[in-house]
Amino acid sequence: MKILLTVDKRVSGFEQDLEFFEKLNLMFPEIQFDVAESIDQEKRSIVDTDIYYGSISNEVFLESRKLKWIHLPGTGVDKIIKSIPSLGDSDVVLTNCRGPHAGPMANHVMGMILSISHRLNEQWDDQKEHFWDTNKYIDSFEDLSGKSMGILAFGDIGKAVAKRAHAFGMKIYAVDLQSMEKIPEVIDVWGLDQLDKMISMVDWFVVTAPFTKDTKNLIDKKKIGLLKKTSNLVVISRGGIVNEDALINALESESIAGAAIDTFYEEPLPKDSPFWDLKNCLISPHVSASAKGMIEARRNIFLENLKRYINKESFLYVCDIKAGF
Repeated sequence: MKILLTVDKRVSGFEQDLEFFEKLNLMFPEIQFDVAESIDQEKRSIVDTDIYYGSISNEVFLESRKLKWIHLPGTGVDKIIKSIPSLGDSDVVLTNCRGPHAGPMANHVMGMILSISHRLNEQWDDQKEHFWDTNKYIDSFEDLSGKSMGILAFGDIGKAVAKRAHAFGMKIYAVDLQSMEKIPEVIDVWGLDQLDKMISMVDWFVVTAPFTKDTKNLIDKKKIGLLKKTSNLVVISRGGIVNEDALINALESESIAGAAIDTFYEEPLPKDSPFWDLKNCLISPHVSASAKGMIEARRNIFLENLKRYINKESFLYVCDIKAGF
């Protein structure tokens, strides 16, 4: 058995990747491990590789002859699925690491909501200027208790957001493309046919959906127009689900109260993007899952799945390539 492990020296923390690969080599001496640091090395090595660890490109995939399993050490699989048209027609299994991300991403959502509702970003700016003005904030914060939240996609992240928001006394609703079991913290979970209804009734609308052919541009101008003037939109999962031009127009015209965005369609966000200068928009640079211990948790998922592969047991976190997540 041969495993191809990829490492990118341009990315911070690659030394830890190499340490992890060495650990695997010691744990499984019967397995051949090959580490590639370039596309050329990958293309040479993939020919007789059984397992690929990393984000594989189409040109590398097409050189494979024995490949049975691809493990992505991240969550979003949309780029791999889009770049490799033949992946869905192959017998290759794709797994990812969506488990460890849910908690930190949900925490980030609540952090953004609290920053907006209690104007914490403005207070931070005041602190930097050594500026004290109590009257500026008198009677201006939004109490989250009793406010309503709508969640688009009720997977691991959506459920984690719901549990946290419920602890703040919020009323939670969700919609999902698939039939989902309702948890105690949620008032109801509807099908996608109730999305417009949910958007129009909630104070906070949180997007936790994966980016697929079905969710691309799903939240368009019409749906953004359904939001109340006092509502806020939070985008935490993937860019491209919300029509960004329509969102900019809504924020500029103040037809909605505000937005908090961690993911954009084009990243890094261009320096000339209007989002930067919108006073009612809070931005973070696609970092919501970046909690301490997340990378180690990702590696442990691969380690567990490798043991399962050897023992011919079912994988954790198998992706539905046809569905796109």
